[in-house]
Amino acid sequence: MPSRQQIKSRIRSVTSTKQITRAMQLVSASKLRRAQEAVQGPRTYAEVAREMLTHLREVAKSEGGHELFRVRPVKSRLIIAIASDRSLAGAYNANIFRAVVQQLSDDRKAGVKTSVITIGRQVARSVARLKDVEAAGVYTDLPDKPETVSLRPILLSAFEKFTSGEVDDVTIIYTQFKSTVTQQVTSQRILPAGFTDVALDKEVKTAEIEPSVEELIDVTVVRFLEAQLYQAYLEAAASEHAIRMLAMKNATDNASDIIEDLTLEFNNARQAAITQELSEISAGVEALS
Repeated sequence: MPSRQQIKSRIRSVTSTKQITRAMQLVSASKLRRAQEAVQGPRTYAEVAREMLTHLREVAKSEGGHELFRVRPVKSRLIIAIASDRSLAGAYNANIFRAVVQQLSDDRKAGVKTSVITIGRQVARSVARLKDVEAAGVYTDLPDKPETVSLRPILLSAFEKFTSGEVDDVTIIYTQFKSTVTQQVTSQRILPAGFTDVALDKEVKTAEIEPSVEELIDVTVVRFLEAQLYQAYLEAAASEHAIRMLAMKNATDNASDIIEDLTLEFNNARQAAITQELSEISAGVEALS
């Protein structure tokens, strides 16, 4: 049984840890509020952009096709994995890495060559430990709400690889923010452009395109896909703060439980010591009498 001094030392240590986790919980809660606002703002635009990309794909198909919409047999794939620079966020980074590993495994079985662009130090370190995986790019230390220009080099790199035929598919793996307690790891293909799960609004279907489909595609597709990558990054940032807030809350609650158990153990030890001292005094008095 540990001594009272050892128990007091453990209580002080756990109390110090509890103060840290509590502070991190409050910081994450504050960041989460801002991240939620950042996610909600452009979400509608991103959804409309998905509809427009799908519509442009259908129109371009009737015009003879465009290289950004061209579906080819997938012999090589580029994954853009979005995670976090920091740890202590529960299973957030591990879930993204697990999804990347699953995609790599599926591609190996299908004979598909896969390269990875990582956003976030944690997933970059994990991917670097994998064998026979090409790291096409590593991006770290991006803010929670970056300027779109910060993400443009990633998208332009994906465009270059796709249009040159180096890759046949570009997929983003990120965590979609649904609510404070619900986040979902999502895999979304962005190239070839256009989506198969989008129901087109009537106004989008009947919209007239000027001056021409080719000119509109050259101007807008990059912007629309940029919106998809930007929205995925915002969703990932909000998910990170939500998961970290809950993880730190659980850590704080667990620390409180441990402190209660240690305090009870300390009181029991002190009571046992007092009882023993009283027994020794009584025995001494008996011996003298």
